[in-house]
Amino acid sequence: MLGWELPPHHTGGMGIVCYQLCKKLAQSGADIEFILPYTADFSAIDFMKINPALPNGAKEVLGQSAGSTYSSQYFKYFYSDGSTRGVAMDEHQKNYAEYAAKIALLGSYDIIHAHDWLTFRAGLMAKQMCGKPLIVHIHSTEFDRAGGKNGNPMVREIEYMGLQLADKIIAVSEATKRAIIREYDIDASKIVVAHNAMEFEPHELEDTHSNVFVYLKQMQTSGYKVVLSAGRLTIQKGLSHLVYAMQKVVKHRPKTLLLFVGSGEQQIELMNLAAELGIGANVLFTGHLNGTGKSWRDSFRVADIFVMPSISEPFGLTPFEAITHGTPVLISRQSGVAELLQNSLKVDFWDIDEMANHISCVLDNQDLQDTLIEMGQIELKNLTWDKSVSTLLEEYNKHINVGLQHA
Repeated sequence: MLGWELPPHHTGGMGIVCYQLCKKLAQSGADIEFILPYTADFSAIDFMKINPALPNGAKEVLGQSAGSTYSSQYFKYFYSDGSTRGVAMDEHQKNYAEYAAKIALLGSYDIIHAHDWLTFRAGLMAKQMCGKPLIVHIHSTEFDRAGGKNGNPMVREIEYMGLQLADKIIAVSEATKRAIIREYDIDASKIVVAHNAMEFEPHELEDTHSNVFVYLKQMQTSGYKVVLSAGRLTIQKGLSHLVYAMQKVVKHRPKTLLLFVGSGEQQIELMNLAAELGIGANVLFTGHLNGTGKSWRDSFRVADIFVMPSISEPFGLTPFEAITHGTPVLISRQSGVAELLQNSLKVDFWDIDEMANHISCVLDNQDLQDTLIEMGQIELKNLTWDKSVSTLLEEYNKHINVGLQHA
């Protein structure tokens, strides 16, 4: 298994997905050696072997600033609209790939399973060295990360090569499968969909008096409502549409606050937009919060509605977290998770009028809030890793048998 991150040293949802997926695979009999590009303490993970490919620490590889996927020492690609996004230095990928190839040659494996473009070079080199089947797992394409645009040509080239040369492709949603077919001209028969899931460990409620969200709870006692958006502040997430929708919501009910939890290159842009629209006092930013920490969980607990207005979201795990913590969700139809969640409100990301209407309806109707929460939590209990793990094991066995016949 080739992956770029695992909790607690991770920058986004993919690390959590890899952790939970591997845990379920291991429980189903898979013997996994997970190759990471950094060294860290993973002694708490006992269901698979963790193999650090590089001597670098997690912060050096994943980014110097918390919540940033890539550090400032990495080069940036400039888009035509003037925006930028970091791209990992080729050196780390090169060294990671060379290490993975050596491990593949020296070890005894049945399958090479690589997650997203950062590991594709390593997956291809490992396949070349040992001749084993390569399965690539797509959590997000460059089309998604660039907000429905071409994005970085270097990344697209790496994705193209990995997708073309892989023996099988796992997509996290039907929407992702369609994007792979459309953007990279891949035959549909080569792609199988295995939806993500999210299983949460119970947490004890700590003393709320030490909570940074006490202020929001106090505001709610004065009649305020809280709209939450949690995740990276990037163009992919469609957050400017949410700010425009909030202007309409605030006009209808001034006692409404929009809470952005997370960090990213769009933060200043969103602050300026809120000020220009005259709702600067209604929009709050927490900055990066640990995705497994108390403050992150409390942001969901304090919210009256969670909104994910993504332009192009391969899957999207945060709605699961919102429902788990008792918060109704409004998600864009352009998200993979919309394929699974039936008891949630949905809107096209560009339709700010409908977005504002949905938000206002939930904030004004406690019965609607309660119904969405109750039905969503019932639905979530049935969305487990079991089906996806079964799909992966089936693909593993198919390709192992093909490899043995060829041998």
